[in-house]
Amino acid sequence: MGSQARPGDLIVVDGVLGAGKTTFAQGVGAAMDVRGPVTSPTFVIARVHPSQHHGLDLVHVDAYRLQSLTELDELDLDTALDESVTVVEWGQGMAEVLSDERLELVIARSDNESDEERTVELLAVGERWVDAMPRLVS
Repeated sequence: MGSQARPGDLIVVDGVLGAGKTTFAQGVGAAMDVRGPVTSPTFVIARVHPSQHHGLDLVHVDAYRLQSLTELDELDLDTALDESVTVVEWGQGMAEVLSDERLELVIARSDNESDEERTVELLAVGERWVDAMPRLVS
C-alpha cells in the first residue's frame, strides 16, 4: 500500500491489541522510504515521518487514548492530510471524519496467541480506493 500511496491517502486501521496495526504502519513507511523507525505513537498520539527522498511524508496516529472528536480535531491532522499519507491506528468510529475517501482495515488474529496468522478486512470508501482495490489485493 505504501508503494501505491498518493497525497491525501487516509488509512484507518483497527484491531485488537497485538493484531499488527503498528506492523502494518511500519510496512507502509518502509515502502514509502520514510525517515526514522516507525514505532507506535501511543504516548505522543501523532508522529510525522518525513520522506527520505522528496516523496510523501507519513503521518502515523494512534487514536487509542483519544476520548472525543474534539481531541482528534485538536491534532490538526487535516492541515497535512492533503500532502501526506495518514495512517490512524484505533481510528474506527472517529477518523472517518477526516476524509470521505479512505481505506479502512480491520486486522483480526486468532485467539491462540502463538498463531501468527492474521485476517484483514478491507473496506474501500470513495472512488480513489475503489479504483485502487484490485492492485492492493493482487
